[in-house]
Amino acid sequence: MKEKVAKPLAHEEYTFPHGITPPLWNVRKRRFRKRLNKRTIEDVEREVLRLLEADGEADEVVFHVDDGQGDFDDMGLEEEVEGEMEDAAEVGDEMDLDVDPFEAALDEVAADGEGEEEEEESGDDDDDDDDESGDDNDIEPLETGENESQSLLSSDAEDDDDDEGEDNGVVRVLRPAKPLPEIEAEYDEDTSDEETTNTIGNVPLEWYKDMPHIGYTKDGKRILKSEKGDQLDQFLSAMDDPDAWRSVYNKLEDKNIVLTKEELEMVKRIQEGQFPDPGFDPYEPTVEWFTSKTEIMPLNAAPEPKRRFIPSKHEAHRIMHIVRAIRAGRIVPKDKQPKKPDERHRFFDIWKDVPDTATEDRIMHIAAPKMALPEHDESYNPPSEYVPTKEEIAEWEAMDAEDRPKNFITKKYNSLRQVPGYGRFIQERFDRCLDLYLCPRMVKKKLNIDPESLIPKLPNPRDLQPFPTSLAITFKGHTGRVRSISVDPTGQWLASCSDDSTVKLWEIASGRCVQTWTLDEPVTNVAWNPNKSIWLLAAVAQTRVFLITPDFASAELAAATDVLINALWLKDDQTKLCEWSKPTDADIARGIRVQLKFDRNVTYLTWHRKGDYFATVSPDGASKSVLIHQLSKRSSQNPFRKAKGLVQRVLFHPSKPFFFVATQRYVRVYNLMKQELSKRLQSGAKWISSMDIHPGGDNVIVGTYDKRLCWFDMDLSTKPYKTLRYHKFALRNVSYHRRYPLFASCSDDGSVNIFHGMVYNDLMQNPLIVPVKTLRAHDVVNNLGVLHCEFHPTQPWIFSCGADTTIKLFS
Repeated sequence: MKEKVAKPLAHEEYTFPHGITPPLWNVRKRRFRKRLNKRTIEDVEREVLRLLEADGEADEVVFHVDDGQGDFDDMGLEEEVEGEMEDAAEVGDEMDLDVDPFEAALDEVAADGEGEEEEEESGDDDDDDDDESGDDNDIEPLETGENESQSLLSSDAEDDDDDEGEDNGVVRVLRPAKPLPEIEAEYDEDTSDEETTNTIGNVPLEWYKDMPHIGYTKDGKRILKSEKGDQLDQFLSAMDDPDAWRSVYNKLEDKNIVLTKEELEMVKRIQEGQFPDPGFDPYEPTVEWFTSKTEIMPLNAAPEPKRRFIPSKHEAHRIMHIVRAIRAGRIVPKDKQPKKPDERHRFFDIWKDVPDTATEDRIMHIAAPKMALPEHDESYNPPSEYVPTKEEIAEWEAMDAEDRPKNFITKKYNSLRQVPGYGRFIQERFDRCLDLYLCPRMVKKKLNIDPESLIPKLPNPRDLQPFPTSLAITFKGHTGRVRSISVDPTGQWLASCSDDSTVKLWEIASGRCVQTWTLDEPVTNVAWNPNKSIWLLAAVAQTRVFLITPDFASAELAAATDVLINALWLKDDQTKLCEWSKPTDADIARGIRVQLKFDRNVTYLTWHRKGDYFATVSPDGASKSVLIHQLSKRSSQNPFRKAKGLVQRVLFHPSKPFFFVATQRYVRVYNLMKQELSKRLQSGAKWISSMDIHPGGDNVIVGTYDKRLCWFDMDLSTKPYKTLRYHKFALRNVSYHRRYPLFASCSDDGSVNIFHGMVYNDLMQNPLIVPVKTLRAHDVVNNLGVLHCEFHPTQPWIFSCGADTTIKLFS
């Protein structure tokens, strides 16, 4: 036996664009019942009402049974009766009855008529006589399968009131009325039940655009597309087809359908603005399917659900999702979608690829530069002074081609017809093309801008007074560069230090030097203790820090300071970061009370606002570059295990436990309570020289050696809010005023710039920064100008010191 070989599965026959199975065919007719149309129900109700009205108006009503075999023919009464008698006889034989059914029926009709006359004459309305007359016949109704006898015979006993004047015992044979057409319970205006060859349903035909078939039959077979010719073929086929004028193209079936007369009439009525159905009555009486009267009691007393008067959050979320998709371009509305060109009406532009230089105006298009206009020497008949001599021609020919000012020799002709062809025409055109192709071109837009419009509108400096404007006092006494100055909290005394290894105390009111301390090394920084209850001055001299108590102090301040200093030596030195030592008796007599010794040079010292802590900076100290010291406990601590850059300045926050550390490029803000980094301010500078904090604590100014001053708003950003460049050389120091909205910067150019810096309590308003004054009072010595500046604690005054060994007060 031959083994059956399985045929390979043809996947193409089972591939469908819109699913894995062929489209279902006639699903609606198979699974769902057809619903009656509303118009059909109205027609039935209208017909029933008409029949009931006709029965009420008729003189006689006779009911008959229509067996559906057609109308009665025109045979006589006798033929009908004979037929009925034969049928009744057959039924009687089957029932073994001796009584003739037809005669019994006639006797029954006659008896019923006599009984009715007797009742009318006697006036008795008893209804039992009808029953008795019916019972006397002893004949039961004939039970035939078709009830023909009952349809032929009718008795007058059923209509007592209408048949009083007619004869009894008369049998009338009535012909049934013509039956009405059967009512089909189908949709009159719905085409969903139409039988179609293509059973893909409501599927976009674009899915079959690139396929050879247009759909599938009910058996799942493909329906191939018909061949479509061009417009000429369609025109010829339309001329040959007599029904082409009333044919329409069906996209679903992919063929032309010829319209019937009824459909053409419907189209004609629609074009004329009439109703498509000629039997439609637009003025028929209104049928109130629901009563128009307002009911007092509602049908349902349930409370109104919230969804009827509260907007749906789910719908709002979905709508916003669609709106975001439209804004992002993921969903394109239909009115904005590009229209696809109709392939049947497609035209080609043969001049489409030809560039139009007159209308071409692209964004990056730059027109080629125009050639220079010809001059007099290029004319065919130039003036005589433009015609070269023989010596000039020989000199021109002896020159190289690159060195010649022009590529031609001017000649003179009597007429234009005598001018020969230019021999270098092709070469010059080629050079011109190379210039246009190889040489880059760029558009230079000239902007007509008023320079005054670029300057920001600032308030008048006179409206921002008070601020220092003029030189008041000059303090002279140092022989070296004055490195630093400091004003005591009361504003009465001024301390200064210099490279001449001296620290001087000045009385501000008189300008005289009242006390001088001479140290072994140059002094680089001095700072008063901000606590008004303690009379203490700190001085930095390379590797040592001295705490000095001047002589000019009240008895109460001197006693409080002595108690604090004497208590230090009663405690043990628990730190190894630096050495706390008690000075000699000679130093104590001069006012030096405490001495701290470090491993590296100290460049800067700053106090905490309460006066118990102070911090020192040693840039070369590596991990020990920043140390915090506590005066009351005689202790020192290192807050950082590892140095993150070369430290330049450190400051305490005026009101919060924050510690600012400025390296070469960044300013790091540490939270001492949480022991973590809070912020890192990016100055964008190469080398930070100085720093100061606003009394409010939310703004910081930073001076740099690259001539810039950066204002930071820490609530706004970690980058500078404003960067000011008003100095020509490096900035040495910046300072805020503790009471007035002023800040200043000093530079090596010998000037001090005063700025108005107003910080508002409203967080929505940015700080106002206005330059108000430039003070030029210090001389530049060895490229060094003003080295330090500081405001008076209570007055709008500023002190400055420089390389010219002087200290000046501006008020």
